Amino acid sequence: MSAPKQIALRVNGSEHQLLLSPDAPLLYALRNDLGLNGPKYGCGLGECGACTVLVDGRAARACILPVGGLGQREITTLEGLGDLAAPDPVQQAFIECQGAQCGYCLNGMIMTVRALLNRKPEADEADIRRELRGNLCRCGTHLEILASARRAVELEGQRRAARASAAAPSPASTGCATADAARAPVPETATTATVDTVLAGPLIRG
Repeated sequence: MSAPKQIALRVNGSEHQLLLSPDAPLLYALRNDLGLNGPKYGCGLGECGACTVLVDGRAARACILPVGGLGQREITTLEGLGDLAAPDPVQQAFIECQGAQCGYCLNGMIMTVRALLNRKPEADEADIRRELRGNLCRCGTHLEILASARRAVELEGQRRAARASAAAPSPASTGCATADAARAPVPETATTATVDTVLAGPLIRG
C-alpha cells in the first residue's frame, strides 16, 4: 500500500478527514475508523455482497473500493438509510417480512434493493432477482428475501405517492407473501448459492 495521507470522505451526509493509504479499501475505513458496522467483511473479493454500500446512490462493493478514488462522492451505509423511528422503506420491508436468519448478508441485500429502487422504483420480480443474483445468503433465506424486496417496492411506491399527493390512494398490498406456497427444503450444497440459483435452478427439491 502507498503511504498514508489525509483522505476526505463524505459518509451519510457528514464530512470526514482520515489518515489513510489511498489504496485502503473503503470497508476498512468505514468499520475501523468511523465505527460503521452495517457493511460486513465477507469475502474481500467483491463477490458476496455483504459489504455493499451506496456511492452516489448506486450499489458498490466496499471491500474492493479504494478510498483514494472516491473524492467528494456521497457514500451511504446501512446506518444512513434510516433509524428505528423512521426506517427506510427497504429496512421496514425486511423487518415486516422477517427477511433474515443470521443477518450477516442483510446489509448487502438491503443496500442492493435500495440501489435498485433508486433507479427503478417500480421494479418487478425479474428486476429484483437480477439485482440480487450477486448477493449470497448462506442460511438459505431466499424466499423471505424476495418477499421483503417485493414488499419494499410497495412501500417505496406508497412513500412516493404520499409525497406527491397526501390524498393519493395507496396501492393494494400483497404483504409479505412469498412466491411459493411453502418453503422447499434446500440441500446443504446450496448454502453458498445466490438467490437465482436457489429459486430458479435445480437446488430446490420437492
